[in-house]
Amino acid sequence: MSGKLVVEIERDLEELIPLFMRSREKDMAGLDAGLVSGDFTAMRLIGHSMKGAGGAYGFAPVSEIGALIETAALTGDAAAITVQLALLRDYFARIDIRYVG
Repeated sequence: MSGKLVVEIERDLEELIPLFMRSREKDMAGLDAGLVSGDFTAMRLIGHSMKGAGGAYGFAPVSEIGALIETAALTGDAAAITVQLALLRDYFARIDIRYVG
């Protein structure tokens, strides 16, 4: 995909966003490791965590992708996790965060 995606985040969350972003970087590294090792339990837990965290911080697509990763991990579908991980990376590469409120 191409083009920037503007994500509006409430200004009172501004100090928390760098930690959120670092946590998602760790999630992506964990998913990479899980795909290599076949650790679907770890990938399910990461997906579950993402599902809960994304919307709370204003990143609904992270929650959606996390839910899909969690479901794919439950069924052992590495290909689906790979696709969702690529979409997650693309999303983070394209977002332009703007603080509002």
